[in-house]
Amino acid sequence: MGSLKFIACAGLMAAGLVSGARAADLLPAPAPLPVPEPVAFGGWYLRGDIGFSNQEVDKLDNVLYDATVVNIDKAFDAAPFFGVGLGYQFNSWLRFDVTGEYRARANFHGYDVYPAGPGYAAGSNNYSGSKSEWLFLANAYLDLGTWHGVTPFVGAGVGGSYNTIHSFRDENVPNLGSAYARDASKWNFAWALYAGLAYAVTPNFTVELGYRYVNLGDAQSGDIITYTGTNNVYNPMKFKDLSSHDVKLGMRWMFGGPVVAESYEPIIAKY
Repeated sequence: MGSLKFIACAGLMAAGLVSGARAADLLPAPAPLPVPEPVAFGGWYLRGDIGFSNQEVDKLDNVLYDATVVNIDKAFDAAPFFGVGLGYQFNSWLRFDVTGEYRARANFHGYDVYPAGPGYAAGSNNYSGSKSEWLFLANAYLDLGTWHGVTPFVGAGVGGSYNTIHSFRDENVPNLGSAYARDASKWNFAWALYAGLAYAVTPNFTVELGYRYVNLGDAQSGDIITYTGTNNVYNPMKFKDLSSHDVKLGMRWMFGGPVVAESYEPIIAKY
């Protein structure tokens, strides 16, 4: 009789263990811990830029000018420019780069008039020539957030511009005068302001469409000499306060793709 009781108790205990195991199988598995998405936070990049300039000069000046000379026209044609640079993106909103740029010759057209004076008749001057620059800037940019893959940005830069006046000519049609000046160059402090939109085509390739205002400082021609080869005074034509409104297309290549934060494996409890 005692043996039967023992067998019955053992059977009940085994049935309880099986039921408990099946009940445990019905419980939902614990959710895995979330895995953070990789986030780009910095890296070196190369850049290239092309664009067109729309240049202006605030004032023409010459040692032979007086208060009676009136400038009617002083304008430049548009001209292309090409640049390269090296930069570093510190995080999602701040980056820096240094750039070098050749700004091709922009043709210049000028015209002034003056009244008669002691020893000379009234007349006018037609000016022609061209201007080019080598522009070097250190720039900083703020990226203002990204919407549908497009990132607006603003920036500023400082540096130097090597300005050259080429093939300057002065034609005085009423008085049958003609003069010319040799090419001349000078260094100037330069600064720039930027605004634009950037689009990341791939994680390590970005295109930009931007506007830039750049102040190029001053420039001047060589000494202006008459067609007879004579000159009584050193009188280069001075171009005061040159500036340009540029439209530019830029491209940035990140070295080896963006650097990303490390992710971790989810931890799943085992039963």
